[in-house]
Amino acid sequence: MFAYMLTALGALFAVAPAVVWMTIARTRPVGFAIGGTLLAGASVLISVQQGWIDAPGPDAHLVFTVLAPLLIACGAGLEGRHESFPPPQWVSRRNGAIGFLGMQFALTLAAGLLHALMISDGSDAPPSKALPSLPPGITMTEEGTSCGSGGCWRAATVVSEDGLSRPEIIRELGLQREKCHSSGWLLDWRDVCVAARENGENVTVYASWEY
Repeated sequence: MFAYMLTALGALFAVAPAVVWMTIARTRPVGFAIGGTLLAGASVLISVQQGWIDAPGPDAHLVFTVLAPLLIACGAGLEGRHESFPPPQWVSRRNGAIGFLGMQFALTLAAGLLHALMISDGSDAPPSKALPSLPPGITMTEEGTSCGSGGCWRAATVVSEDGLSRPEIIRELGLQREKCHSSGWLLDWRDVCVAARENGENVTVYASWEY
């Protein structure tokens, strides 16, 4: 139930700028162009929220809440370029839109900064998607997380269904050496590093944060 509520709130967050624009749009050409662009951006953000697009969620939300008001401001400017004095009722709607979008940006920024503070203590392990994709013939038998003095990490045990040796499994995974890449754009400055090593009769794959 809670997951459905989060999904609904995420969708409302994404479509809110488009709804705001509908309240202040005055012309069809500009109105449809800006509205369509906002809805396209909302679709991308929802895809990030649902994991259909692999991108850092906090960064995506922050970028969206910055670009959406700028796009709305451009649309309002284009619509009003031939008017010296806009209608009073439109001015009140515009002021309400500015207040709503400003609040949305402030909440997103606060949540983003809170996220940045929470990840700085190293108490979380990388998500499952940080582990490499397994090639055909190699399967995962166990996955879990552990923490130590150097932080937390995620580990998975993998085996070969085709009788490959442990070095051959590591070679198939492309992890003869540790590989690192950025986990975010703005709010998450950590790198996630992936490595593999022989562990008894199996191979263990690790994903950990690099600060």
